[in-house]
Amino acid sequence: MMHHMSKISRCEVTRCAYNQDHMCHALAITVGGGTDHMCDTFFEAEAKGGDPEASGGVGACRSTSCMYNEGYECQAAQIVVGREEHPADCLTFEET
Repeated sequence: MMHHMSKISRCEVTRCAYNQDHMCHALAITVGGGTDHMCDTFFEAEAKGGDPEASGGVGACRSTSCMYNEGYECQAAQIVVGREEHPADCLTFEET
């Protein structure tokens, strides 16, 4: 069965190496673990990275308390990443 990859519609974490013009250019990110919903792919660097032609997606979701997590895959149509508890969190996260 083919699954879609949830897209990152906006990233508000401008310090992230993958953020260019509020868009994520990592091919895929990993979100949290357990009850955490932090973007585990976030890191700061002087140079921007990723594919400037690509729009990021959620490759894996380890946040077991999110209603969109099914088999460690995000089922939300799209997500927004921004600052909440950590420098970069999935703001689409909804507790089950």
